[in-house]
Amino acid sequence: MSVDPAKDAAGRAAAALVEDGMRLGLGTGSTVDRFLVALAERGLDVAGVPTSRATEQRCAELGVRLLHPAEVAQLDLVVDGADELTSDLVLTKGGGGALLREKVVAAMGARFVVIATVDKLVPRLGDTFAVPVEVVPFALAPVRRELEQEGLEVRERTHADGASYRTDNGNAILDVRLDGGLEDPEQADVWLTMLPGVVTSGIFTDLATDALLGAADGRVETLSRPVR
Repeated sequence: MSVDPAKDAAGRAAAALVEDGMRLGLGTGSTVDRFLVALAERGLDVAGVPTSRATEQRCAELGVRLLHPAEVAQLDLVVDGADELTSDLVLTKGGGGALLREKVVAAMGARFVVIATVDKLVPRLGDTFAVPVEVVPFALAPVRRELEQEGLEVRERTHADGASYRTDNGNAILDVRLDGGLEDPEQADVWLTMLPGVVTSGIFTDLATDALLGAADGRVETLSRPVR
């Protein structure tokens, strides 16, 4: 299987931040997979809380020890990907369907490092890449109506065969976008999550502390969240 050099560069840069004895948050996705491979190669005494069943399985294959959230109050370092991010480290996550567990784990981290490729950096979220919204199945129709009444383009996520998509938590996902993107992602996140039936949104604000953005030539650009 070919390896994307940009993803590999970002993953390896994140793995270099890990120190022996750390308790980690382990994200989900193809860039995180490169981080897990590089982490396993280092042979450190670490353990991590996975954000999806897919990550659990990959860690078992690589020999990375796992933790349950009940076993640790705070994680030293969380490493996860992003579907889009802005220069002030506001993120869209959930393309892989793990947004709820990813947000829980991100909030547990003393440091949350995002790994992605340089093309994921955008001026505004929610235009080119839809924002995932996790919804309990019972509330799908009412939530969809609310979103569409606000002028949002809404699509229920399904599998390739048309079957309803369900997260690891048994919930549905509505993928939402707005022409021109979200003017105020933080406000949008609050509004979305207050809708009855919505579990969480894929907008991550005030969580990421740093980002490592890999390029095709192996360079890695580092971004840090501005101090407010």
